[in-house]
Amino acid sequence: MKNFKTESKRILDLMINSIYTHKEIFLRELISNCSDAIDKLYYKSLSENIGLSRGDFDIKIKADKENRTLTICDNGIGMTAEELENNLGTIAKSGSLAFKSENEKKEDIDIIGQFGVGFYSVFMVAEKVEVLSKAYGEKNAHIWTSSGADGYEVNAAEKETNGTDIKIFLKPDTEDEKYSEFLEYYKLRELIKKYSDYIHYPIKIEQEVPAGSEDDGADKKIITKKEWETINSMVPLWRKPKTEITDEEYNTFYKDLTYDYEDPFLHLHTQAEGLVEYKALIYIPKKCPEAYFSKYFERGLKLYSNGVLIMDKCKELIPEYFGFVQGLVDCELSLNISREMVQHDRSLQKIASSIEKQIRKELQNMCENDRQKYEEFYKAFGLQLKVGIYNNWGMDKDKLQDLIMFYSIKQDKLITFKDYVNAMQDGQKYIYYATGNSVLSIKKMPQTEKVLGEGYDVLCMTENVDEFAIKYVNSYMEKEFKNVTDGDTGIQDSTEEINDEDKPVIELIKSSLAGEVFDVKLSKKLGEHPVCLNSVGEVSLEMEKVFRNMPAGDPSAQDIRAKKVLEINSEHSVYAKIKSLYETDKEAVKEISEILLGQAKLIEGLPIEDMSRFITLVAKHIS
Repeated sequence: MKNFKTESKRILDLMINSIYTHKEIFLRELISNCSDAIDKLYYKSLSENIGLSRGDFDIKIKADKENRTLTICDNGIGMTAEELENNLGTIAKSGSLAFKSENEKKEDIDIIGQFGVGFYSVFMVAEKVEVLSKAYGEKNAHIWTSSGADGYEVNAAEKETNGTDIKIFLKPDTEDEKYSEFLEYYKLRELIKKYSDYIHYPIKIEQEVPAGSEDDGADKKIITKKEWETINSMVPLWRKPKTEITDEEYNTFYKDLTYDYEDPFLHLHTQAEGLVEYKALIYIPKKCPEAYFSKYFERGLKLYSNGVLIMDKCKELIPEYFGFVQGLVDCELSLNISREMVQHDRSLQKIASSIEKQIRKELQNMCENDRQKYEEFYKAFGLQLKVGIYNNWGMDKDKLQDLIMFYSIKQDKLITFKDYVNAMQDGQKYIYYATGNSVLSIKKMPQTEKVLGEGYDVLCMTENVDEFAIKYVNSYMEKEFKNVTDGDTGIQDSTEEINDEDKPVIELIKSSLAGEVFDVKLSKKLGEHPVCLNSVGEVSLEMEKVFRNMPAGDPSAQDIRAKKVLEINSEHSVYAKIKSLYETDKEAVKEISEILLGQAKLIEGLPIEDMSRFITLVAKHIS
């Protein structure tokens, strides 16, 4: 027994227990090593004119349930006794990395393993491992045997062909770990499809299949035979020329990738060459995932390195506001030692930036040239884009502001900010908007009618995030946004100068509503409406509603209130009644003031704190 040439117990324990988070990774690592070994022999064949082609190579996997062994074989370059010593006897010594370094200026080299630790992941599932190998062109074979950190042995052995056979003796099953699942055909097939589907060489599993039956006079006996089944696809769809791929193939691949039963809304098949090279296949689904805004949703694209799955969800590749995007990226990156995570290097950031720009460009082009299709997209994902503007303190507003849309009352359709500004009247200073539960309720708001009466359009904002996002956008094409409920809308002031006759009446109303309103004004431009509610300051009426609806665990947010201004129609019969009652029944004036405030709150969708009193007062004054 030989000891490893490093602090074996400590390092091997680290390999097994700390570096890898999923035990199933061992199969990916061993298959990748097999692929590397074949690549080396294939390259040797090309450079020395040996005459081997890719079709001469394969990787075979055989499960023996009775003996609890799993064997993975390749017919690649193989290893000599010295190479077994150097590559497997020294942890973190990589033959693949050395080979790549020696040939780094030569083309057609695609070596995956670089750190020399992937092989040791096998000890997460194995109590013993045998590596039988015969180097190409050598007469003798050797076998490397180890049960883990205690050490290893290298002995002479018999093997007819070049290549390497890795025989894994699985650990016994426990209550928590079922190692025997790695002997099941369907589990092996699942892992190969998940991690190694695009390895260049056929990966075959030996399985028993029916070959007929025989009748022994009592019972029929099923006869089986063993066959090799190729599991992996080998050629990734994204590496094929676009001209050779049909929409049906793109859609089928999407469904296999995401388990969605619907075809995607659109796909982007792209690649980049130069300082950073990658291939990407990006999909936008037709519907937003149900759990998108929950803590359980995990965004990200699949990340492959030369066809080997490295991460199932790489969130660094896609910004939060495009979190609904599905797909994958295949590139060559600086991997960390476990290959499960990617170093946060500049190349990954450049890839992410490039993908984000391409998605945005595609959506912008659709918005400008195929509005009907874009509206279909926007109805599914518009909320996500608006949240994207609001998140990160508006950092991404310039990227997203041309992609969001709101319903225009004058144009009777969804429009962009650019559409609104292009249709503005000469001299109009602001982009007007109103917030509410629905377009219909916004249309009926007295403040909306006032702005429309001036000939200006109003954008309808019906989702909680809308006004928060607009606050970060702030202005578009040098036009500021203005809420129609703002105390100063920039329109000629419709409120009246309160004369000496009205002043005591208004003061009584204001004092009776102390703590509820910031101010009380009279107006002549409310049409048939007796009253409306506006606000002054940074917090709008819609923002107050949002803050009120926040979880009970955030009382500071729930206490945030808008500075409300009650605007009363001086030409309405209700105000005439108030004036008539002022001299004779001031208590009635106070009660009617409460009713008017309650009506204004209901119009705005704000709660009435004492609904029972409100109803009682209404009944009292209409009877």
